[in-house]
Amino acid sequence: MANDGSPQSPSRFTDTDALPLVGLTANDGATIPKRRVWSWALWDWATQPFNTVLITFVWVPSYLTSTFFVDPAAVGTAGEEAALGQLASNLGYGITIAGLLIALLAPVLGQRADRTGRQKSQLFLFTGLLIAAQLGMAFVQPGAEWFWIGVAFIAVGSVFGEIAGVNYNALLISVSTPKTVGKVSGLGWGFGYLGGIIALALVVGLILGGVLDGTVASTFQIIALASSIWTLIFVIPLFLYVPEPPKLSAAPTVGFFRSYVELWRSIVRLWKENRSTFWFLLASAVYRDGLSAVFVFGAVIASIVFGFTFTDLVIFGIALNIVAGISTIFAGRLDDRFGPKNVILVSVFGLVACTLTVFFLVDLGTPMFWAAGLVLALFTGPAQAASRSFLARVTPAGREGEVFGLYATTGRAAGWMASLLWGVLIALAANQTIYGLLGIALVLLAGGIMLLFVKAPPRLTTS
Repeated sequence: MANDGSPQSPSRFTDTDALPLVGLTANDGATIPKRRVWSWALWDWATQPFNTVLITFVWVPSYLTSTFFVDPAAVGTAGEEAALGQLASNLGYGITIAGLLIALLAPVLGQRADRTGRQKSQLFLFTGLLIAAQLGMAFVQPGAEWFWIGVAFIAVGSVFGEIAGVNYNALLISVSTPKTVGKVSGLGWGFGYLGGIIALALVVGLILGGVLDGTVASTFQIIALASSIWTLIFVIPLFLYVPEPPKLSAAPTVGFFRSYVELWRSIVRLWKENRSTFWFLLASAVYRDGLSAVFVFGAVIASIVFGFTFTDLVIFGIALNIVAGISTIFAGRLDDRFGPKNVILVSVFGLVACTLTVFFLVDLGTPMFWAAGLVLALFTGPAQAASRSFLARVTPAGREGEVFGLYATTGRAAGWMASLLWGVLIALAANQTIYGLLGIALVLLAGGIMLLFVKAPPRLTTS
């Protein structure tokens, strides 16, 4: 990757050593089996219920930030809206704490995975912990005294999922080539959205069939249990068919606390040798924080501000995931053709427009929110997938776990911004939840502007 003239570490993605995707033979005769690619992509499918069902569309908006956790004396009174707004604000503070933990742990654990050559093993560990967090949510009872326990499970699940994702992303180079990394990254995100669609459709089917009742707490406990089982089953192919990548880092393994010293040295080295990667990490940290907030708080807006019921949210989630899944897979091809930076910029500024539309046109009600949500869904997946492929294209060989760990850390180092602004602006507006959107829009806008000044990686044609 060309940059400002500083010396450059060799990239894993070179024309002489790249392995072709899905049966295309390289100069050395090696191939990447199709089964390996699909098994890798299934991890996105496997972990999607935590993000889509539990956080975004069902468990958090319809259970954790609902009247199940409000003082019964306030339900049905003028104080109910303020009480719900306070729950939404407190959720933001809990997510902020989770972000700080990820910022502290992700880069060091990613670095250690590189040094020991155990990225897949670490992925196995933290995926297991994510499953345990989902299982814990199945035991959260209704009542104000259980609210913070529910927030804690969401927070630690986010920590475990993010750290697992560091190692999952680092495996991307094992299942793609320089010419197909955008396509494969988009395939993973597309699988995730498809998994979300299926999971939400199952919830709707069980409700319409009379098996589940969205007005009782046991429904949400069952959904959390089912989500943990879903993840457990569908992560199995990755651990069977995707090999541990070869250890390319020659650096010796050091103790956990010594790893923070090495982390600082890595940041300095990245500044000296891969300046564009360094600036991308900073810019993406900001806009990805805003993007995460869209997922965490979007359905809370739908529920509290626009009065979506449990069934409304699930149907809304299915529609958004269909749009997002299709756009993500399609955008993966645009990524390979036009470059990830262009895809990210269009997506981020599109998200800013959607969030501001909802804020300023809130009086138009549910039809406007549906329209804005569907347009917003066009941009969410492409922004995520292109960000991952951007970083994969510019990561030095043998440092995938470390750099993707920094990717998670810089994102969480800025992770306090959107969630904190969400909570503070709601509080300043007398617990009017809609004002939290302004914080999200500001963070997305700042990240998009920063990305304008980041040098894009070179594009390789697919011909």
